[in-house]
Amino acid sequence: MQVKMKNLVGYLGLTLAFLLSGAEQMEQQTAVTYSQGTDCTQIKALSPQASSGVYIIHPPGVKTPLMVYCEMRPDGGWMVFQRRTGGELSFDRNWAAYKNGFGDLTQDHWLGLKKVYSLTKNKTQKWTMRVDLWDHEGGTAYAQYQDFRLGSEKAAFKLNVGTYEGNAGDAIRGAYPGIDQNGFGFSTVDRDNDGCPCIFGDILETSCTMSDGGGWWYSRCGSASLNGDWHPADDNIGWASGLHWETWKTHAPYSVKATRMMIKSV
Repeated sequence: MQVKMKNLVGYLGLTLAFLLSGAEQMEQQTAVTYSQGTDCTQIKALSPQASSGVYIIHPPGVKTPLMVYCEMRPDGGWMVFQRRTGGELSFDRNWAAYKNGFGDLTQDHWLGLKKVYSLTKNKTQKWTMRVDLWDHEGGTAYAQYQDFRLGSEKAAFKLNVGTYEGNAGDAIRGAYPGIDQNGFGFSTVDRDNDGCPCIFGDILETSCTMSDGGGWWYSRCGSASLNGDWHPADDNIGWASGLHWETWKTHAPYSVKATRMMIKSV
């Protein structure tokens, strides 16, 4: 019996080490809540009192379990894949970083395009994406999209969203004609998929990441961009770089205070 118990403890230790190694791109980690759920939505459905926090999930068709932050709301469990609250964590990263993820799951972070793709690649499963925004004056707004999914890395993790609802405006499809970001691949400073060149004043930019900053699904360059440089309240107006959602803040470029992007299965 003692031998079996030792073997079991050893197995659990190896399993935990394996799971944690899957998050090696994340710069910090914290306490983990274990669950049998395939995603945050199922965890919330099975345990209505479940609290927000870091969980290990094992989606069908995904070989390696994923460590994610689940935001437990009255309308279900949402998996957070982007959070910005300040300027401490730089989002000025290359393709590999955006592909694999960076940051602390309980704080500012980017989960990783590869992980989000692994959840949404099965087209028989529908996903909803929600974008939450906070400004520097105490205001909030949200944008929600049905039928969210990402393409493969070969397709540059192309963004696909369906019907919009919310009070922040549909910035992904654009504040102006011809800049619809839906259907565009992801771009970083070392991987350009944005459809530029774009002209800013008298300067010809060869990549939207040069002006807007950070990686994003740019389209010449678009009116949604939440991975640029973070700007404080006394210096957040007029920057081409920044956390922009131009259908909500329609005056001169306004960089919002905080953002959160998350998905749930439906």
